[in-house]
Amino acid sequence: MIAVEKALERYGPPIYVRKEIVHNKYVVRTLEKQGAIFVEETEEVPEGSIVIFSAHGVAPVVHQEAAERRLATIDATCPLVTKVHKEAVRFANDDYDILLIGHEGHEEVVGTMGEAPDRIHLVDGPDDVANVSVRDEDKVVWLSQTTLSVDETMATVDRLKERFPALLSPPSDDICYATQNRQTAVKEIAAEAELVIVVGSRNSSNSQRLVDVALEAGAGASYLVDGADEIDPAWLDGVTTVGVTSGASVPEVLVEGVVDWLAERDYRDVEVIRSAEERIQFSLPKELRRDLRAQLAGVGETEGQ
Repeated sequence: MIAVEKALERYGPPIYVRKEIVHNKYVVRTLEKQGAIFVEETEEVPEGSIVIFSAHGVAPVVHQEAAERRLATIDATCPLVTKVHKEAVRFANDDYDILLIGHEGHEEVVGTMGEAPDRIHLVDGPDDVANVSVRDEDKVVWLSQTTLSVDETMATVDRLKERFPALLSPPSDDICYATQNRQTAVKEIAAEAELVIVVGSRNSSNSQRLVDVALEAGAGASYLVDGADEIDPAWLDGVTTVGVTSGASVPEVLVEGVVDWLAERDYRDVEVIRSAEERIQFSLPKELRRDLRAQLAGVGETEGQ
């Protein structure tokens, strides 16, 4: 979101964004009001315009398409997704078959598979392991989509290891730290709450997974909402304790709105549960940092004259 806002400030509208910058309706609508135009494919962007690639990453062919249309690109791919892309390229160059654990059709999966389409095999959960076929069972590695359920991912890995004992693991965990932290926290919340409300959009993989994790951890019910206006008061019937959590890209104002909505219905005692302190901050895309520095330098020269 910040990358799009800064681009709008630096270059002015319109700024085109390929796919949703993050999977959250509120964020997309807010940016649209500021002058962002969201498109599905690169060919929808007028030649010579500025386009931002979403946090979910894109395949190399998308960069090629943008170059052919003379587009100025700003790559806002999440660094954690970039890490998975680099791992895929490295293992493909070493002639490994790569088993990518993820959900078919998800933008992140499409982008990662585009790095080495002839070497990457999608594995959509434990039940899909039986369908996997590789060239050499001694040269197999697994990677994963960054927004999956940690438990389901490891269940898939365990099943893969049963089939491929020599299966290699990535150098470090692929699942996003924010996704992991929220799943850990929602397990603790679900153990004490009869109802867990997850704030997030339906096309957000990590938000959907929080609902699944809450139910698996013992919550009597769990629902995904974009905001307080989507809560059904009937969900509260007979409920004394409500848990509230949110997807990784959800603005705090939406969570506060749900908490306020519950407070108006006598759920006023709030206990905050934190599984970890998140202090990691990612820098703006390099193309945007470059142009912002140039702008500041120009302002400085003008002021000094």
